[in-house]
Amino acid sequence: MARFRTRLALLGSAAALAAGALAPAQLVGAQPAAAADYDWVALGDSYTAGVIPAAGDIFEIPRDGCERTDRSYPQVIDRDLGSFFELTNVSCGAATIEDVTFNAQQPIGRSMPGQPDPDAPFPPVPPQSDAVKSGTDVITVGVGGNTLGFGEILFKCLQLGEGSGGVGTPCKDELAADIPARLTKVNTDYDQMLAKLHEKGPDAKILAVGYPTVVPEDTSKCRYNDINQFFSITPGDLDWLRQDVLEPLNKVIEKSAGTQDSATFVDLYDSSAQHSVCDAGKWVEGILDSDNRPALVHPNAMGHRNAADHVTSAMLNAIAP
Repeated sequence: MARFRTRLALLGSAAALAAGALAPAQLVGAQPAAAADYDWVALGDSYTAGVIPAAGDIFEIPRDGCERTDRSYPQVIDRDLGSFFELTNVSCGAATIEDVTFNAQQPIGRSMPGQPDPDAPFPPVPPQSDAVKSGTDVITVGVGGNTLGFGEILFKCLQLGEGSGGVGTPCKDELAADIPARLTKVNTDYDQMLAKLHEKGPDAKILAVGYPTVVPEDTSKCRYNDINQFFSITPGDLDWLRQDVLEPLNKVIEKSAGTQDSATFVDLYDSSAQHSVCDAGKWVEGILDSDNRPALVHPNAMGHRNAADHVTSAMLNAIAP
């Protein structure tokens, strides 16, 4: 356990060093762009905002602690389709469904357990749904993992797997009984969120974006104690995380979207099946990325590019006559 805490401390130090960002260049004398045809609001958690260095540079100056990066999928789509859609991106790392619906969120920046972001604390940001207006045409929302407590579950699995030699299912044994109640909470909150978004943007098409493949179906690809993968989580617990936690999370989101006439589920899981944390061509990084920067199991720029492709298709379908 001492060795595990040491590794977490090192991760936190790396997170603090990686917290800088570059300001976007300004074009001198550039003419203002013509107004876009459709208003688009992007909502969500870190899988939308980007957050990690492998998903690009933080472009918000000054930082607000939400850590939106310039290669996250809303920003990729904005560069591709900016002449059609006017983007308002209020996604925020660590956001829960309630933070989207009605909570003022306290952003955490790139904080780690025991290692706060050096620029924290950040002022609260408004509930993300405040960005939705009566004239909004398209809403994309990718959220639910933090309501489920995936980060908490991940760290518990790391702790319980430490020293196991990769044998057994210590995390499943301790946490499995709590998962059904967590999924029920996600379902209830997601239904309330979709109702709120429809109320605020009655003519908007809501695209409920699911989560990509994180754990491969064949967990023999995952090397125990590899910090660029899942570090100390056992293969048995990885199977459990895939089958009983992550896949059901997507199913809950898909089911909730199916109850709202204005909502459509955008599946990222199948298209990313061969690009998990343990695949050679990974679209989701491990605890550290391939450059040994903090990643904590988040999509990299290639994962966001895949998300952008699928969300773009859904957005264009949403505005089609």
